[in-house]
Amino acid sequence: METTSSSRVRTQTATGPAQEPQTTAQPPEAAAPVPAARRTAEGFLAADFPWYGLDEAFTGPRWLMQVGTAADGTVEHGSTGHGDEPSARGEIATGEKERFAVVVTVASNPVRRSGDGTGTLEATSVSSAAWLAGSGLLAYSWPGQMDHSLRSDWLDQQTEAAWELADDLGGEDWSTLSLPVDGEPTQFHYRESEFGWVLAGSTGSGVHLGAYGRGMSAYGLGFSAIADLGTYE
Repeated sequence: METTSSSRVRTQTATGPAQEPQTTAQPPEAAAPVPAARRTAEGFLAADFPWYGLDEAFTGPRWLMQVGTAADGTVEHGSTGHGDEPSARGEIATGEKERFAVVVTVASNPVRRSGDGTGTLEATSVSSAAWLAGSGLLAYSWPGQMDHSLRSDWLDQQTEAAWELADDLGGEDWSTLSLPVDGEPTQFHYRESEFGWVLAGSTGSGVHLGAYGRGMSAYGLGFSAIADLGTYE
Protein backbone atom coordinates (compact mmCIF):
# COMPACT_ATOMS: atom_id res chain seq x y z
CA MET A 1 0.00 0.00 0.00
CA GLU A 2 1.27 3.41 -0.91
CA THR A 3 2.20 5.82 1.85
CA THR A 4 0.66 9.25 2.18
CA SER A 5 3.88 11.09 1.40
CA SER A 6 4.57 9.16 -1.80
CA SER A 7 1.19 9.12 -3.46
CA ARG A 8 -0.26 12.59 -3.44
CA VAL A 9 -0.32 14.79 -6.50
CA ARG A 10 0.29 18.53 -6.37
CA THR A 11 -2.39 19.93 -8.67
CA GLN A 12 -2.18 23.09 -10.78
CA THR A 13 -4.32 23.83 -13.80
CA ALA A 14 -2.55 24.62 -17.03
CA THR A 15 -3.94 28.14 -17.07
CA GLY A 16 -3.06 29.01 -13.48
CA PRO A 17 0.07 30.67 -12.07
CA ALA A 18 3.06 28.60 -10.99
CA GLN A 19 3.24 27.74 -7.31
CA GLU A 20 6.21 27.26 -5.02
CA PRO A 21 6.88 23.61 -4.07
CA GLN A 22 5.46 22.68 -0.69
CA THR A 23 7.62 21.22 2.05
CA THR A 24 4.83 19.21 3.63
CA ALA A 25 2.42 16.84 1.93
CA GLN A 26 -1.09 18.26 1.66
CA PRO A 27 -3.93 16.96 -0.51
CA PRO A 28 -4.50 19.21 -3.53
CA GLU A 29 -7.66 21.24 -3.74
CA ALA A 30 -10.36 19.89 -6.00
CA ALA A 31 -10.09 21.70 -9.32
CA ALA A 32 -13.04 23.83 -10.32
CA PRO A 33 -14.72 22.80 -13.59
CA VAL A 34 -13.43 24.69 -16.61
CA PRO A 35 -15.95 26.14 -19.12
CA ALA A 36 -16.02 24.29 -22.42
CA ALA A 37 -14.92 27.38 -24.35
CA ARG A 38 -11.56 27.35 -22.53
CA ARG A 39 -10.77 23.69 -23.14
CA THR A 40 -8.26 23.10 -25.90
CA ALA A 41 -5.85 20.33 -26.82
CA GLU A 42 -2.79 22.56 -26.31
CA GLY A 43 -2.03 21.40 -22.78
CA PHE A 44 -2.70 17.78 -23.66
CA LEU A 45 -0.29 17.91 -26.59
CA ALA A 46 2.49 19.11 -24.26
CA ALA A 47 2.44 15.83 -22.31
CA ASP A 48 5.08 13.14 -22.85
CA PHE A 49 2.74 10.27 -21.96
CA PRO A 50 -0.35 8.80 -23.66
CA TRP A 51 -3.83 10.05 -22.81
CA TYR A 52 -6.66 7.62 -22.19
CA GLY A 53 -10.40 7.72 -22.72
CA LEU A 54 -13.24 5.28 -23.22
CA ASP A 55 -12.67 2.84 -26.06
CA GLU A 56 -14.52 2.79 -29.39
CA ALA A 57 -17.49 0.93 -27.90
CA PHE A 58 -18.59 4.30 -26.51
CA THR A 59 -20.27 6.29 -29.30
CA GLY A 60 -21.48 9.36 -27.40
CA PRO A 61 -20.02 12.87 -27.07
CA ARG A 62 -16.39 13.31 -25.98
CA TRP A 63 -14.84 16.48 -24.54
CA LEU A 64 -11.63 17.75 -22.97
CA MET A 65 -11.27 18.83 -19.37
CA GLN A 66 -8.35 20.20 -17.32
CA VAL A 67 -4.65 19.46 -17.57
CA GLY A 68 -2.64 19.50 -14.32
CA THR A 69 1.00 20.60 -14.22
CA ALA A 70 3.92 20.66 -11.80
CA ALA A 71 5.51 23.93 -10.68
CA ASP A 72 7.97 23.76 -13.58
CA GLY A 73 5.15 23.44 -16.12
CA THR A 74 5.54 19.71 -16.75
CA VAL A 75 2.19 18.10 -17.53
CA GLU A 76 1.40 15.46 -14.91
CA HIS A 77 -2.25 14.54 -15.36
CA GLY A 78 -5.45 15.48 -17.13
CA SER A 79 -9.03 14.40 -17.72
CA THR A 80 -11.29 13.58 -20.66
CA GLY A 81 -15.08 13.51 -20.47
CA HIS A 82 -17.67 11.27 -22.07
CA GLY A 83 -21.44 11.67 -22.29
CA ASP A 84 -23.30 14.64 -20.78
CA GLU A 85 -21.14 17.48 -19.51
CA PRO A 86 -21.99 17.47 -15.79
CA SER A 87 -22.83 20.49 -13.68
CA ALA A 88 -22.18 20.94 -9.97
CA ARG A 89 -25.92 21.04 -9.36
CA GLY A 90 -26.68 17.88 -11.26
CA GLU A 91 -29.09 15.06 -10.60
CA ILE A 92 -28.13 14.75 -6.90
CA ALA A 93 -29.79 18.10 -6.18
CA THR A 94 -32.17 18.66 -9.09
CA GLY A 95 -33.30 15.19 -10.10
CA GLU A 96 -32.20 15.83 -13.70
CA LYS A 97 -30.43 12.80 -15.07
CA GLU A 98 -26.82 13.25 -16.20
CA ARG A 99 -24.95 10.34 -17.75
CA PHE A 100 -21.20 10.85 -17.85
CA ALA A 101 -17.86 9.15 -17.30
CA VAL A 102 -14.59 11.02 -16.84
CA VAL A 103 -11.21 9.34 -17.37
CA VAL A 104 -8.19 10.69 -15.48
CA THR A 105 -4.70 9.92 -16.85
CA VAL A 106 -1.79 10.34 -14.42
CA ALA A 107 1.84 10.08 -15.51
CA SER A 108 3.75 7.43 -13.57
CA ASN A 109 6.58 9.39 -11.93
CA PRO A 110 8.99 8.60 -9.08
CA VAL A 111 9.96 11.08 -6.36
CA ARG A 112 12.14 13.65 -8.14
CA ARG A 113 13.62 17.14 -7.80
CA SER A 114 11.48 20.06 -8.86
CA GLY A 115 12.44 21.98 -11.96
CA ASP A 116 13.66 25.00 -9.98
CA GLY A 117 15.70 22.85 -7.60
CA THR A 118 13.97 24.16 -4.48
CA GLY A 119 12.14 20.99 -3.46
CA THR A 120 10.89 17.59 -4.52
CA LEU A 121 7.90 16.45 -6.51
CA GLU A 122 6.05 13.58 -4.90
CA ALA A 123 5.73 10.23 -6.62
CA THR A 124 2.50 9.38 -8.39
CA SER A 125 0.67 6.10 -7.83
CA VAL A 126 -2.69 4.40 -8.21
CA SER A 127 -3.70 6.31 -5.07
CA SER A 128 -2.99 9.56 -6.96
CA ALA A 129 -5.42 8.50 -9.67
CA ALA A 130 -8.01 7.45 -7.08
CA TRP A 131 -7.71 10.79 -5.28
CA LEU A 132 -8.07 12.86 -8.45
CA ALA A 133 -11.06 10.79 -9.55
CA GLY A 134 -12.72 11.02 -6.14
CA SER A 135 -12.24 14.78 -5.83
CA GLY A 136 -13.37 15.21 -9.43
CA LEU A 137 -16.66 13.46 -8.71
CA LEU A 138 -17.21 15.66 -5.66
CA ALA A 139 -16.71 18.79 -7.78
CA TYR A 140 -19.84 17.76 -9.69
CA SER A 141 -21.88 16.73 -6.64
CA TRP A 142 -24.29 18.76 -4.58
CA PRO A 143 -26.44 16.97 -2.00
CA GLY A 144 -30.14 17.71 -2.21
CA GLN A 145 -31.53 20.24 0.27
CA MET A 146 -28.07 21.72 0.91
CA ASP A 147 -27.86 25.49 1.09
CA HIS A 148 -25.25 27.16 -1.13
CA SER A 149 -23.49 28.69 1.88
CA LEU A 150 -22.89 25.26 3.40
CA ARG A 151 -21.45 23.55 0.34
CA SER A 152 -17.91 24.85 0.80
CA ASP A 153 -17.64 23.29 4.26
CA TRP A 154 -19.23 20.09 3.01
CA LEU A 155 -16.82 19.93 0.08
CA ASP A 156 -13.78 20.44 2.34
CA GLN A 157 -14.90 17.59 4.58
CA GLN A 158 -15.71 15.26 1.71
CA THR A 159 -12.48 15.90 -0.19
CA GLU A 160 -10.45 15.07 2.91
CA ALA A 161 -12.48 11.87 3.29
CA ALA A 162 -11.87 11.10 -0.40
CA TRP A 163 -8.13 11.44 0.15
CA GLU A 164 -8.19 9.08 3.12
CA LEU A 165 -10.07 6.52 1.03
CA ALA A 166 -7.61 6.91 -1.86
CA ASP A 167 -4.71 6.29 0.52
CA ASP A 168 -6.24 2.98 1.68
CA LEU A 169 -7.04 1.13 -1.54
CA GLY A 170 -6.75 -2.19 0.26
CA GLY A 171 -9.49 -1.21 2.72
CA GLU A 172 -13.02 -2.56 2.93
CA ASP A 173 -14.48 0.48 1.16
CA TRP A 174 -12.97 -0.75 -2.11
CA SER A 175 -13.74 -3.79 -4.23
CA THR A 176 -11.99 -4.98 -7.40
CA LEU A 177 -13.24 -4.78 -10.95
CA SER A 178 -11.62 -6.12 -14.13
CA LEU A 179 -12.02 -3.91 -17.20
CA PRO A 180 -10.22 -3.89 -20.56
CA VAL A 181 -7.40 -1.39 -21.14
CA ASP A 182 -6.12 -1.43 -24.72
CA GLY A 183 -7.90 -4.75 -25.02
CA GLU A 184 -6.18 -6.35 -22.04
CA PRO A 185 -8.06 -7.26 -18.82
CA THR A 186 -6.86 -4.93 -16.05
CA GLN A 187 -7.64 -4.92 -12.34
CA PHE A 188 -9.10 -1.72 -10.88
CA HIS A 189 -9.97 -0.63 -7.37
CA TYR A 190 -13.65 0.33 -7.39
CA ARG A 191 -16.18 1.92 -5.05
CA GLU A 192 -19.66 3.40 -5.24
CA SER A 193 -21.38 6.14 -3.25
CA GLU A 194 -24.59 8.14 -3.43
CA PHE A 195 -22.76 10.59 -5.71
CA GLY A 196 -21.53 8.05 -8.28
CA TRP A 197 -18.65 5.64 -8.73
CA VAL A 198 -14.84 5.92 -8.69
CA LEU A 199 -12.18 3.51 -9.91
CA ALA A 200 -8.39 3.50 -10.24
CA GLY A 201 -5.68 1.23 -11.63
CA SER A 202 -2.50 1.15 -13.70
CA THR A 203 -1.74 0.43 -17.34
CA GLY A 204 1.22 -1.16 -19.04
CA SER A 205 2.06 2.11 -20.81
CA GLY A 206 3.51 4.13 -17.95
CA VAL A 207 0.39 5.83 -16.65
CA HIS A 208 -2.15 5.34 -13.88
CA LEU A 209 -5.84 5.60 -14.70
CA GLY A 210 -8.67 6.95 -12.59
CA ALA A 211 -12.28 7.33 -13.61
CA TYR A 212 -15.53 8.57 -12.14
CA GLY A 213 -19.08 8.84 -13.33
CA ARG A 214 -22.78 8.92 -12.67
CA GLY A 215 -25.75 7.53 -14.57
CA MET A 216 -23.42 5.35 -16.66
CA SER A 217 -22.45 1.93 -15.33
CA ALA A 218 -18.74 1.33 -14.82
CA TYR A 219 -19.13 -2.40 -15.40
CA GLY A 220 -19.47 -2.13 -19.16
CA LEU A 221 -16.64 0.34 -19.77
CA GLY A 222 -13.35 -0.17 -21.56
CA PHE A 223 -10.37 2.17 -21.89
CA SER A 224 -7.87 2.81 -24.66
CA ALA A 225 -5.11 5.26 -25.54
CA ILE A 226 -6.45 8.24 -27.49
CA ALA A 227 -5.08 8.19 -31.03
CA ASP A 228 -6.59 11.54 -32.08
CA LEU A 229 -7.35 14.29 -29.56
CA GLY A 230 -9.38 15.98 -32.26
CA THR A 231 -12.23 13.59 -31.47
CA TYR A 232 -12.52 15.35 -28.10
CA GLU A 233 -12.62 18.97 -29.32
